[in-house]
Amino acid sequence: MSAERPVVLFICTHNAGRSQLGAHLLDHLAGDRYDATSAGVAPAEGISPEVAEALGELGIDTSAASPRPVTAELLAEAHVVVTMKPGLDLPGAVAGELVQWQFPNPESWGLEGVRELRDHIRAAVEDRFV
Repeated sequence: MSAERPVVLFICTHNAGRSQLGAHLLDHLAGDRYDATSAGVAPAEGISPEVAEALGELGIDTSAASPRPVTAELLAEAHVVVTMKPGLDLPGAVAGELVQWQFPNPESWGLEGVRELRDHIRAAVEDRFV
């Protein structure tokens, strides 16, 4: 991560859907203005295939994406922490700005539903960061 660019950490439950969408979309839309990353409070084994496909439709490669746990260190390093749902049990204090969004969990959703969620998250990312 670059010291010159603000770090934006997107957090959801499994780091397989919403937070992956947020981080990848910010990286895609804002280029090198931010270091976008993501984590989850209870990480899944892998990124949702529907999320990967929905992002792939925009030319975003998620092949290196892997869910990981949110840690106190990640929370301390981030300039902005974006929770994708309120009430997440975080393992430490947020050192930077806390932004709380509310998006439904796309677990078990089909591609069409994930596309709609992707577009809503994209609009939120554009509104807040781009």
